[in-house]
Amino acid sequence: MEHVKRYQYSTRPGKDGPIVVEGPVEPDRLRQYRLHEKLDAFRRPKEQHEALVEIAELPEGRIIVARDEDIVVGYVTFHYPDEMERWSEGGMDDLIELGAIEVADDYRSLGLGKALISTAFAEGQLDNAIVYTTEYYWHWDLDNSGLSVWEYRDMMEKLMKSVGMVWFATDDPEICAHPANCLMVRIGKDVPLSSAEQFDRVRFRQRFMY
Repeated sequence: MEHVKRYQYSTRPGKDGPIVVEGPVEPDRLRQYRLHEKLDAFRRPKEQHEALVEIAELPEGRIIVARDEDIVVGYVTFHYPDEMERWSEGGMDDLIELGAIEVADDYRSLGLGKALISTAFAEGQLDNAIVYTTEYYWHWDLDNSGLSVWEYRDMMEKLMKSVGMVWFATDDPEICAHPANCLMVRIGKDVPLSSAEQFDRVRFRQRFMY
């Protein structure tokens, strides 16, 4: 599979000046940036920065960032499924995970989340891939957002729908563990039917239940 990467650059108004949204960002450029201290949802900022560089170095990996000068204030990651997760079981080279999206607290409500994922799909970059994301309520920042579980779920669903991702059923135990959890998927227009059928087999292990 060809991993199409077409660099995109745009600016958005911020509270104290323009915010740059760009990507996919090359590893060397990403190393020159710093991560905002509040980007700590998954690991400490320094460790997260290292992880983002590692993803950017992967053939299929792509990192889209929002930055205030040289400080990354938001990012979204794309990469192959983790080998320990069921989504890797199909051995599909055209199945890509939207793994994480995070925006620093001080930069929320600026539309950066939507801008980040829109940039990732610009110019048909992912039209030859099935892109999925697994939304788990225990990953959501319910405390700082002030939203309920269902309000946050609605917000995330609207965000993913903005790039054509839709809800897909699955019997994955983690997703089925709570009704707010969900699987969102976008099947690119250039994805062969055989890949869509293979993804269906990965989504369901106990097909007789559905």
